[in-house]
Amino acid sequence: MIATTDLKLTRRQMMSGAASAGLLLATPVSKALAQARVTVTEGNFQPIPIAIPNFVPGSQGDGEVAAGIAQVITNNLKRSGLFAPIDQAAFIERISNIDVPPQFASWRQINAQALVTGRATRQGDGRLKAEFRLWDVPQAQQLTGQQYFTSPESWRRIAHIISDQIYERLTGEKGYFDSRVVFVDETGPKDRRVKRLAMMDQDGANVRYLTRGADLVLTPRFSPSTQEITYMEFGQGDPRVYLFNVETGQREIVGNFPGMSFSPRFSPDGQRIIMSLQQGGNSNLFVMDLRSKSTTRLTDTPAIDTSPSYAPDGGRICFESDRGGKPQIYVMGANGGAAQRISFGEGSYSTPVWSPRGDYIAFTKQGGGQFSIGIMKPDGSGERILTSGYHNEGPTFAPNGRVVMFFREAGGGPSLYTVDISGRNEQKVPTPGFASDPAWSPLLS
Repeated sequence: MIATTDLKLTRRQMMSGAASAGLLLATPVSKALAQARVTVTEGNFQPIPIAIPNFVPGSQGDGEVAAGIAQVITNNLKRSGLFAPIDQAAFIERISNIDVPPQFASWRQINAQALVTGRATRQGDGRLKAEFRLWDVPQAQQLTGQQYFTSPESWRRIAHIISDQIYERLTGEKGYFDSRVVFVDETGPKDRRVKRLAMMDQDGANVRYLTRGADLVLTPRFSPSTQEITYMEFGQGDPRVYLFNVETGQREIVGNFPGMSFSPRFSPDGQRIIMSLQQGGNSNLFVMDLRSKSTTRLTDTPAIDTSPSYAPDGGRICFESDRGGKPQIYVMGANGGAAQRISFGEGSYSTPVWSPRGDYIAFTKQGGGQFSIGIMKPDGSGERILTSGYHNEGPTFAPNGRVVMFFREAGGGPSLYTVDISGRNEQKVPTPGFASDPAWSPLLS
């Protein structure tokens, strides 16, 4: 459990430099930011210079956690591509008390547009108290501030939550740092590859293995509550679709289907799972109600329909189908009916996934010996290729729809990468070994 409290210096404390913390309800800043604001566009822009000193340790034993929180925040904001954290060696002022305003002239001198100050203190009851304040340096004013109480082992998650607060205040968009990624961990020789279901924080920390690798696992996907994962497993018999509870470690079979089943994915309300079932030489889309276990057929064609994904409002689905001769992306109502083709570029299109914001559909595109990750609007317009390479596949959106994660086959095995929806800032995601088929969770907080 993480308890939060808004933290803001009063005007009197700002003016007088009082040493006591003001635990007041934070009020919105009415004056729009002039300089310390990221305007996110699809064109070129300069990341905002931001200073993030180590948090002040509340006691002698809090130094490691205090520095760790600041480092995680720094790494998060830097990886987003929207911020340029300033090297701590350039800092003129050394923050020792976050309850007084900083020396803004010292931060302007090193071109900081925003400043984060914070403190980490172990409480008498054993809990960790983490506080932060975000400052607009050009305007010399506090933008927001909060304090959190949690167990000491959750300090990294506190850092992610603070990162989200900073990101949202300076960009106007929700952050995505307090989230997880489920993926397929791959180890061993290529001809005897062991594939385990694994989960980690979005930055690659806190890796946790969910299956032992005895059976092949594919297409893991989070539920909207982030507490359950659906995935497909190939064991000794027919492939099975499972539900795995992240909190309890328990799993249950959704269904044991004859033939092959593919790409199970939750509906936005978490009450249904949509999937592709193979019957003979073709496959069609089916939806299962998780309460009644009743299954409804959505498509009935001699083609291969697969990789369905719901729009965030649950009203439509996008999916892959070769009904036109080669794999393309189609959109239809969530209850079935007529489907509209939306992809018309050169090559074939696969693995479509709808953005949480509803504004884009990401896809894999194959053609000319290249595998590309791209996005297009739900009506098929505005197609944009984000990255291309030998083998890129399996896009998944961050919770705010700003970043796409995918996997790339290179160097003997697959690895995870992220790229901004503008096509900038491609970065490799650290994993213990080879990794494929990522799926990003919604925000945890």
